Amino acid sequence: VFSIVVFGSIVNEGYVNRMDELEEHCIFNRNHNACNYGITVGVLAFLSCLLYLALDAYFPQISSVKDRKKAVLSDIGVSAFWAFLWFVGFCFLTNQWQASKPEDNPLNEGGDAARAAITFSFFSIFTWVGQAFLAYQRFQLGADSALFSQDYMDPSQDSGMPYAPYTNEEDATDAVGTYQQPPPADAFDTETQGYQTQNY
Repeated sequence: VFSIVVFGSIVNEGYVNRMDELEEHCIFNRNHNACNYGITVGVLAFLSCLLYLALDAYFPQISSVKDRKKAVLSDIGVSAFWAFLWFVGFCFLTNQWQASKPEDNPLNEGGDAARAAITFSFFSIFTWVGQAFLAYQRFQLGADSALFSQDYMDPSQDSGMPYAPYTNEEDATDAVGTYQQPPPADAFDTETQGYQTQNY
């Protein structure tokens, strides 16, 4: 959500021009690199969030211990990386906003959008640091439990299912010693068994 606010603010109101010119310039000290950085980091962070949200939903389906470990370790690394990029972005945008000249934007257009982008860049730092910390806790929890254990067994492959074990006829004859003939075809015929209907 924070990344949407950052790149949305810059895309919508991050470019202004003076009264005597037609070309629009970045609101952050007319430095197009500042706007490009904010937009790029915001869009890529949003896509990264979607990717890891999908991975989080798929995580219980991963039965391989190594793949589970890789997923959690990548979550830690990517979260720490994005926290660093947002820190750089916050410092860069703040510096360029302070260096902006009032004469470049006499009507003070887009000031709120610029401040929103800076503010949510700052919030994003702590969000990604928190995400990295939670991923690290998940890694520690997994190391102490069955999450990454070599003995981990997929619940769908549980051997304690209530099914009778398979035995073939040869095993049955060896265990019992004799082969039993199937019951005769008329075994369930009530008349041959001597059953009679009684009237009360």
